[in-house]
Amino acid sequence: MNMNGLFDLSGQVALITGATHGLGMAMATAIGKAGATLVINGHTPSKMEEALASYRAAGLTAYGYLFDVTNAQHVKESIAQIEQEVGPINILVNNAGIIKRIPALEMDEADFRQVLDVDLTAPFIVSKHVARYMVERRQGKIINICSMMSELGRDTVSAYAAAKGGLKMLTRNLATEWARYNIQVNGIGPGYFATEQTAPIRVDGHPFNDFIVRRTPAGRWGDPEDLGGTAVFLSSRASDFINGQIIYVDGGILATIGKPANEQ
Repeated sequence: MNMNGLFDLSGQVALITGATHGLGMAMATAIGKAGATLVINGHTPSKMEEALASYRAAGLTAYGYLFDVTNAQHVKESIAQIEQEVGPINILVNNAGIIKRIPALEMDEADFRQVLDVDLTAPFIVSKHVARYMVERRQGKIINICSMMSELGRDTVSAYAAAKGGLKMLTRNLATEWARYNIQVNGIGPGYFATEQTAPIRVDGHPFNDFIVRRTPAGRWGDPEDLGGTAVFLSSRASDFINGQIIYVDGGILATIGKPANEQ
């Protein structure tokens, strides 16, 4: 196999939902540095402008589109607009998501449904409308951002875990349906990452910080850049015969039962 250009994404257009900040921005940046033209989605104009400025300052070509990933009509119209204005979408990363940390006994049905709408139904909607074009071209990469909660349960995240478990199976089913069109549908399951949102609980001595560091064989939180290689790999020709798989980028958490509390 000629390895030259195996991970080169030059000439590709990548749509990454929810990429105005956090892990979505880290993955989009890696995909952009591999040569792809970036199309990022968000819902807040000010955050979109800040994100685009950041991408462009890094020398990346980036466009922004504001649309609601849970609204099928908005998605359909926006995908058509992107295809016309930017170019054919070769790569889709379904990253947009929310979490509500509420005990199951206290969670309203409306909150439960909202999490499922954003974290499970939206990836279906966006994938469906992007895949219509990919099917015509007989080529495409779709990456769903799953979670360790696709495999494990945890207190207060019943809706999130239900959605991410569903997203894992949606990934496998879409791969089954669309592989015949040379479309690869795979997932990434991030572990615990150092982001703005986790900053308050990552201080030394905080019980959750100590638990995560002890529970992770790598002995640390993930850096958002740790997701970049997997995102590029699943976007590239290197993954052309990989389909329906979830790659967990978790420092080894899912590989182990964990350390005893008294083990250093």
